[in-house]
Amino acid sequence: MLVAMNTHDVLIIGAGPAALSAAIYTTREEIDTVLYEKGIAGGLAATTDWIDNYPGFSKGIDGVQLASEMRAQAERFGAVLQFKEVHTIDRGSDGDITITTTTGDVVRARAVLIATGSEHKKLNIPGEDEYYARGVHYCATCDGAFYKGKRVAVVGGGNSAVQEALFLTRFATHVDLLVRSEIKASEVLQRKLEENDAITVHKGVSPLEMLTEGETLTGITVVRADGTTATVPVDGVFIFIGLLPNTDFLKNSAITLDEQGFVQANERLETSVKGVFVAGDVRSGATMQIASAVGEGATAALRIREYLEGES
Repeated sequence: MLVAMNTHDVLIIGAGPAALSAAIYTTREEIDTVLYEKGIAGGLAATTDWIDNYPGFSKGIDGVQLASEMRAQAERFGAVLQFKEVHTIDRGSDGDITITTTTGDVVRARAVLIATGSEHKKLNIPGEDEYYARGVHYCATCDGAFYKGKRVAVVGGGNSAVQEALFLTRFATHVDLLVRSEIKASEVLQRKLEENDAITVHKGVSPLEMLTEGETLTGITVVRADGTTATVPVDGVFIFIGLLPNTDFLKNSAITLDEQGFVQANERLETSVKGVFVAGDVRSGATMQIASAVGEGATAALRIREYLEGES
């Protein structure tokens, strides 16, 4: 059953750094703004243990703390957060944009910002889904403490994988870093990796399946470049192999996506649908950096203000 329709100046889909940054800018100018978020405020930033490259924090900042401060700042200016999942988006003949939620809400707005971010890619191997949160994880900050005194594996070779492997050494006795080809993390992280004796790097291996005994994960099987297999005995596996855009709700809309499912936009962050803008990691060509997302959120807010003034 659909509930009564409300109309707002701006609807922001998402509540990560780009979304919260935009909300700070719009609400400070008394533009009626509501954010819809299906998960947690802060997006992937809120699941990052330590953020060392965000300007203004010379000693770094905890990801949860940064997300919390962003949310508090947006709410101080009047932003409203609704923890509901958006199901559809459509632009009517009157120019207003309508969204529906999975709980049946129907909400109208003069402009919409898509800032839904991205989520972690999966390996899609046997045992991965079955043992999710019972040995298989995608967030070291969330679940690393469960492996105090145990051995874990981290899958991936980019910045996130290396950073989380380093973080996990706070708890685990040893970390096996499984890399498909070469490590692609920054030089700073690679130096830290080389200096950490609690991490063993395995290059040229691809995960094949999770190994279990009863209800317990006991290891992971990998295949080497020469086709031979090996078993890495671990108590938990943390996967960091890239990101997928949160755009499933857009696949039947008029909004143009690229081949990977990211939202395409022009230099003004306008999508293919008038009145709908995009910012942050969900945008095609985004740099996947918190600082960039925050900047794009601010830019999108200014573009939306111009759009609303032109439509008045």
